[in-house]
Amino acid sequence: MSAQKTNQVEYDLCIIGSGPAGIIVGLEYSLANPHHKVLLVEFGSDQPTGKNSLDNSIRNMNPLNHHNPYETTNKGIGGSTASWGGRCVMFDEVDFIERPVHGGGCTWDLTILQELRQHTERAAGYFECGRPVFNLNEYAQFKGARIAEYFEEGDVTDSVLERWSMPTRFGQRYSKELAELSNLTLMESHEVREFSKPDNEGNVNWISVRKVGSAKWIRIKAKAFVISAGTQETTRLLLRNKQLFSRLKAVPAALGKYYQGHISGKIATVKFYGNPKKTDYGFIRDTDGTYLRRRFQFSKEFLLKQNLLNAAIWLDNPLYFDPKHRSGAMSFMYLAMLIPFLGKRLAPPAIAHSITKGKRNEVRKHFFNVIKDLPASLAKPAAIFYKRYCLKRKLPGVFLYSPQNNYALHFHAEQVPDEKSRMVLGADGETLEIHYSINDIDIQSVILLHEALDSWLRKCGCGELQFWYKKEELAEAIRNMSCDGIHQTGTTRMADTPELGVVDRNLKLWGTSNVYVCSCSVFPTSGQANPTFLLGAFAVRLSRYLTSKVPKIHQDKQYA
Repeated sequence: MSAQKTNQVEYDLCIIGSGPAGIIVGLEYSLANPHHKVLLVEFGSDQPTGKNSLDNSIRNMNPLNHHNPYETTNKGIGGSTASWGGRCVMFDEVDFIERPVHGGGCTWDLTILQELRQHTERAAGYFECGRPVFNLNEYAQFKGARIAEYFEEGDVTDSVLERWSMPTRFGQRYSKELAELSNLTLMESHEVREFSKPDNEGNVNWISVRKVGSAKWIRIKAKAFVISAGTQETTRLLLRNKQLFSRLKAVPAALGKYYQGHISGKIATVKFYGNPKKTDYGFIRDTDGTYLRRRFQFSKEFLLKQNLLNAAIWLDNPLYFDPKHRSGAMSFMYLAMLIPFLGKRLAPPAIAHSITKGKRNEVRKHFFNVIKDLPASLAKPAAIFYKRYCLKRKLPGVFLYSPQNNYALHFHAEQVPDEKSRMVLGADGETLEIHYSINDIDIQSVILLHEALDSWLRKCGCGELQFWYKKEELAEAIRNMSCDGIHQTGTTRMADTPELGVVDRNLKLWGTSNVYVCSCSVFPTSGQANPTFLLGAFAVRLSRYLTSKVPKIHQDKQYA
């Protein structure tokens, strides 16, 4: 549909979507190019109404394994960070190496990782997660310290870190900075609908934008466009605008395909043999107060040799909903999550579901646990509540000490890039259908990695795993417990040719000269890591790439 009204301003850069990627690109580029006009277009507003037309028009074809959109995405300034837990994790070298298990789906390489490492310090500043150091062995005060007594690093490592943001809500944190930029305009409550067809040089000259909830349309001209609307809406926008690929022989076959997340859950307990007081079960603090936490991972050499997918496995609490844990504090927190008006305030829906599993399970026994452990069953949650909700840098999670030195293990594992796992438009051309799947290869890799961890701990004399299910029941248990849709990757993956991917190494859309995608959707593999931090590094990298294309005469102010 053609726009009914034309915006007379021509922008140097138009950014679609104001999640963390859009905000970082907007701030970085605007500061580096103060004489350039930048427009940031956002579907949501600062007064969200709850339901919205985009999420209402998504069909989740696998509700067992994929959360519904209202549980995983947010509209408005800051995007997904409005309910983000704050975990910042770096991808590993093995995630950028093609392995047989990927089936040719690893379409980026180690040079991309090397480039991104140059931008992690800047990204860490935006996420407020301290220095971008992701290995405890790089800390003098922690070097040589192990997760448990008798553990040794080898095929299995315990030094790779997750770092924790405040968590930083990008909308709240950076709204003032965006407003103070004289060369940046924020346009809220507008939906981008249509792109012009690329001209002979591949330039897209305008987009049509519709004001949400009205019939008002605007045509916006810009010299370059960045789509950073999150995986779902970025993919839907490109599927709806296939004329963007008119200069190619065909629409990239990868568009909408190879959708991945992570499979996760708990299938085992680790029993350490050593002194329980020497087990590093909780958080570590960096010198600046940033929360850090270690996890079990597997060496690059081991994963390559065994041809296994990547995964992280960390110490965790027993299942909250099962009163057999006999912890008054855990039962109290589980019961609190069951109270509708309170549970919604304590955790985002997907996180709350991971605690309750949607079950009102043996409530009487949970009350008995609370009473039995008084006053600790109330004192511990009270202290945790203060640290999690009353301090600026919040306690990221709750991990309780085990005198028995037994801890549940939470796995967070990579998926195979599978073209059958995909996003497609429905027959109406509007509805986004999500066909998300978990492969047998995904599941088998998780099982084999648990067995490898068990063997390594026994070899070290450190401990052993106790599986919760019979071996023949493990695969079905993993399939039934895993539910993602939070870490959405793969549907507009980068590659060196349009036959293999949707964007090139600089995130430029194949077939165009001035349209870029800055979304987790460009990641060809999912690795073991939450994707948000790496996306931030990509956003810094893209903004500097765009600035490098600006004629030097206009670059009278650089922002480093």
